[in-house]
Amino acid sequence: MKRLPLLLCLFTFLCTSVSAQIPDRPTSGELHAGIQKLQVLGSALYMAAHPDDENTRLIAYLSNVEKVETAYLSLTRGDGGQNLIAPDIRELLGLTRTQELLAARRTDGGTQFFSRANDFGYSKHPDETFNIWDKQDVLADAVWIIRKWRPDVIVLRFDPRAPGTTHGHHTASAVIGMEAFDLAGDPDAFPEQLKYVEPWQPRRIYWNAYTWRGVPDHMQQDKIIKVDAGTYLPKLGESVNEIAARSRSQHRSQGFGSSGSRGEQIEQLELLKGDDKDAEGDPFANIDVSWERITGGKDIGLILKEIELGFNFDDPSASVPDLLRVRKMMKALPDGFWKEKKMAELDEIIAGALGLYLFASTDDPIATAGAEIEIGIEATNRSDQPVKLVDYFVEGVSMTRATVDSVLTKNRPFLQETEMTILPGLKSSTPYWLKAPWKLGMYTVEDQEIRGRGESEDPLVVNFIVDIAGERFTYRRPVRHSFTDRVMGEQVQPLEIMPPVFAELDKSSYLFTESKPTPVRIKVTAAQADLKGTVELCTPEGWKVTPEKTEVMLKRKGEEQYFEFMLTPPAGQEQGMIVPLVKLAGQEDGYTRKLIKIDHDHIPVQLADLDASAPVAKLDLKIAGKNIGYLPGAGDAIPEALTNIGFSVTEIDKQDITTGDLSGFDAIVVGIRAYNTNADMANIQPRFMDYVKKGGTLVIQYNTSRGLTIPMTELGPYPMQLSRDRTTVEEAEVRILAPDHPVLNYPNKITSKDFEGWVQERGLYFPSSWDKRYTPILSSNDPGEEPHDGGMLVAEYGEGHYVYTGYSFFRELPAGVPGAYRLFANLVGLGN
Repeated sequence: MKRLPLLLCLFTFLCTSVSAQIPDRPTSGELHAGIQKLQVLGSALYMAAHPDDENTRLIAYLSNVEKVETAYLSLTRGDGGQNLIAPDIRELLGLTRTQELLAARRTDGGTQFFSRANDFGYSKHPDETFNIWDKQDVLADAVWIIRKWRPDVIVLRFDPRAPGTTHGHHTASAVIGMEAFDLAGDPDAFPEQLKYVEPWQPRRIYWNAYTWRGVPDHMQQDKIIKVDAGTYLPKLGESVNEIAARSRSQHRSQGFGSSGSRGEQIEQLELLKGDDKDAEGDPFANIDVSWERITGGKDIGLILKEIELGFNFDDPSASVPDLLRVRKMMKALPDGFWKEKKMAELDEIIAGALGLYLFASTDDPIATAGAEIEIGIEATNRSDQPVKLVDYFVEGVSMTRATVDSVLTKNRPFLQETEMTILPGLKSSTPYWLKAPWKLGMYTVEDQEIRGRGESEDPLVVNFIVDIAGERFTYRRPVRHSFTDRVMGEQVQPLEIMPPVFAELDKSSYLFTESKPTPVRIKVTAAQADLKGTVELCTPEGWKVTPEKTEVMLKRKGEEQYFEFMLTPPAGQEQGMIVPLVKLAGQEDGYTRKLIKIDHDHIPVQLADLDASAPVAKLDLKIAGKNIGYLPGAGDAIPEALTNIGFSVTEIDKQDITTGDLSGFDAIVVGIRAYNTNADMANIQPRFMDYVKKGGTLVIQYNTSRGLTIPMTELGPYPMQLSRDRTTVEEAEVRILAPDHPVLNYPNKITSKDFEGWVQERGLYFPSSWDKRYTPILSSNDPGEEPHDGGMLVAEYGEGHYVYTGYSFFRELPAGVPGAYRLFANLVGLGN
């Protein structure tokens, strides 16, 4: 059996990530498709609420078949969802799901945008959603994206006319889309944006109509067009359906792996607003998406068509002279949206046709403002066309322009390594929406120009000045951390600019049941060498800490030191926050940020510096029993939470359960959705039932009815039926159904006060029916709904106790909610 560590290591300077952001190396087929796309001056915007809401099939169709510029606006980053691949939730899950969306768009050819709204969890009606989202701010963000992207067509994933039939965020996204469609072209709406963009009125807005729930009465059959999105793309060797499946499979944290298909695939689009000049199967009918939409552009379109027809797949560089001629024609056009966009596309096609490889790398994943950094430059021309690297300069460092004036002979790389100084005032590159404190429902982003972006801009960017047949080009390439993994080979990840020092507490929350000093450890990590200063623990009023501060001396980059402080809570029950603070010698401001690392093999490594504070509480809490077994599910922080209040927690696996002795555990806790994600549950469950029968206590946290790995009839000792019932309002009344039951009285007396201060939701996927041998303990419901009595069921079985709970302890315990701790301590203490 494996002892669960109290603190997981989130970062090491010896990176072994298998994620990659290797520079694009387009094939001949992709370049040819790019030349086709150069001829299309049209755009579409798809809109929904969350990562994984988007119809990747329609996005892939619009981008790869219609060749229009296609983007997805997800109003949230999916922060309130569940995570099937890691214990990260809330903003850390949002980081993962953001990158999954960006990976999906790299797959299906789209572009990704977001609003400032955050996903606060499930809601049942858009009115509930808008009680938490700032509707005007979300609407402003949608208008901003429309004005920047200038879509001819908007497509909504959800029906704005059907509130209450799906997730409230879903319908809210459609309501926002409909209103933004009208306001984006109005110069009186959000006039502060007009400093950067112009009003833009899309031509049409559609609902991507689906009928698997039945045809709604309000659907206008005469306003529906049908698109066959099942097109096969021989240059890419796959169908749109197959591209879409690869795109959707990027949403691994939600468990949305998909298989590709072949053949006809009909998508329905119902016109909601805009001109009614549709042709069957063409959402862009009577919208000019050719070069003729720009004055003087007709000849450009004709020449691009000739280049497409004469393209040499064995030697793409043969098209470069003609592409350069097109570029001169584009430059002569008046400045405008399409000129800027298509010239940027054209420049990258020319680079791809030349096999021009431009890359800037560094050995470190983290650098600090004012520090020295060594950057390696590579420029390689893999064609017979004349190319010269004139010079280069790096944004974000102090340097004079590096004059090179070197002819790039075919297949002979230009290589240079240079040490540079990062600008002293360069800001942290941590995700921009997580830099400032935020509130429930909305992130804080003051800078109008960065709103909507998928991620923060790269802090260091190399501008390669290249001469191609007498024409000057500037190619911007981010500096990347590049290394070779012994197993995975070439690996690339973003370079991040971070604070010089990090401070991290050893727990995500601290709970005290007695007024005696308890150790709190702070890990201090250097992001640069030769640091001196002090570290201290800042506490709420009434809490005492010793020592007041301790000296810190870190000699090397990446060095870690641990410091222990004794924290004494006040006599009464109190809650607050504690903050680790590092002050460096000669600096007035201190550092209170921790470093987190998210490393999955399907997305780039994410490094971010986040607020290092943690909730602390003195509460009236007792525990019964000591040893807890924990079977991981989809990922939660319950083990650390139980350790925090004095339990000894041991992680167990299939072998421990099926061949080991479970009698030493006072209780066994099963992680969230274990019966959805663990294929071994059919073998594990009989041993669990035997453990309960012999006197053990088994606590099973929520699962979904869809995708169970065992029959639902075997989930407990007696029958129950899981449902989609949930209580989403965290302030909803919780009624006690069995006041005399031991689970509400031992070792802690549970009252209505224990349900104060809960976060995000009460619970989810409650059983809707159950055998009479279960005792329902609690009842709750959202406003206007019938009571949900099945959120916590307890049954005696043999000599032991079985507990099924849909209440969201996986959210409440990491947030330090005192009442949730008291109740969970009672659950695992039932056998005592």
